[in-house]
Amino acid sequence: MSLQTLILLALKASILLNVFAIGLRASLQDATYLFRRPGQLVRGLLAMNLLMPLFAVTLAVLFDLNPAVKIALVALSVSPIPPVLPIKMMKAGGTKSYSIGVLVAVGLLAILFVPAAMEILQRVFGVPLQMTVASIAALILKTVLLPLALGIVLHSFGPALAERLAKPISQLGSVGLLGCGLIILSTAAPHILALVGSGTLIALAAFVLVGLAIGHWLGGPEAENRTALAFSTASRHPGIAIALAHANFPQQKLAMAAVLLYLLINTIAAVPYHVWTKRRGAAVAGAVKT
Repeated sequence: MSLQTLILLALKASILLNVFAIGLRASLQDATYLFRRPGQLVRGLLAMNLLMPLFAVTLAVLFDLNPAVKIALVALSVSPIPPVLPIKMMKAGGTKSYSIGVLVAVGLLAILFVPAAMEILQRVFGVPLQMTVASIAALILKTVLLPLALGIVLHSFGPALAERLAKPISQLGSVGLLGCGLIILSTAAPHILALVGSGTLIALAAFVLVGLAIGHWLGGPEAENRTALAFSTASRHPGIAIALAHANFPQQKLAMAAVLLYLLINTIAAVPYHVWTKRRGAAVAGAVKT
């Protein structure tokens, strides 16, 4: 077994551990939260599945970007949120129910949305595109639904034990995710550097910042939901984006590097928003106490 295969296995295991840990702290009510609140669900889908793909296509059409970057932007815009995002959302002040609910709802609906989006893009641009329902369903099932459901089941039978197990499992998964991510980024560094220039950084940063703005705007009156939807709209599943790019444009070897560069920019560009929401939340809490 090659080192690359081992790293990919470790990465997948780390993601599964993180999602399992999220499930250990969750209930069925958390998982179905958005399905029981259609207004919030519609706003989330409008932000993630309509406005962001339109913005990504606009960037790809209007600006002379590297073809791999154009492919990555569009693939990211139609991908669901990453499976570990609820951890980040809850740390930023999002409620547990909304954070987990949006992961489940958008993940399930992506099984139908992603192939439909590929069909629409194919008709608009006249380029043959494909991503089957079965392939998307398999990715969503393995990376989100199964580990989350297992954690929820264990939580329902032994909530106290599940809560005790959640933290060390989450820490183990996070360490593994960080280590694998750093190795992958360092390995892909030459390809990532080859993309820098010609507006790549500006386009990817714009994707993140506009996503944060759209999600915050459509998040509703509750501050915590605005924060959660902002992160959801700006953050996309890198595995599905890479799978979409590879399935439809296998000759574009730099598409994966563009997705990795997006992850790096997303981490950096979202920091000011995270800090602002935390400070604002603290200020509101202080005003309430006084």
